[in-house]
Amino acid sequence: MRGLMAVCGRSAGVMLADPPSGYDFVGFDAGLAAAQASGKPVFLYFGRYGCAWCEHTNRKTFSDPELKKRYSAHYVLVYVDAEPGRRVTLPSGERITGTELGTRLNTFATPLFVCVTPQGEKIMQVPGFKTVLDFRDYDRYVRGG
Repeated sequence: MRGLMAVCGRSAGVMLADPPSGYDFVGFDAGLAAAQASGKPVFLYFGRYGCAWCEHTNRKTFSDPELKKRYSAHYVLVYVDAEPGRRVTLPSGERITGTELGTRLNTFATPLFVCVTPQGEKIMQVPGFKTVLDFRDYDRYVRGG
């Protein structure tokens, strides 16, 4: 896979799942444009309404004030609703469901976290619940530390 842009394209419709509260998550199109303008990498959070692990991650991990400060400063934060019935439009114009998107990203559960360059090249991808310490390590990796 050349880049994430080739996989997920842009969100179609309103975000209905819940990203972590207090963070400035935006949709895919706005996030990619902001990343290209700022030069910051994109932190993509694929979540799903009713996902117990997403809710657990939001409560236990994203509630940490230092993590919020770090990720808000270093990344453009993008949230994608991975509900099976929700659709995304790929750059080719193809519309696929969240389930199909998960298949193309080689994951079948949420949450899923993906970091990409402002140009859409994948840097890393990690599935499942992660701790504050995990995200600090990912930040150091993505930013070259």
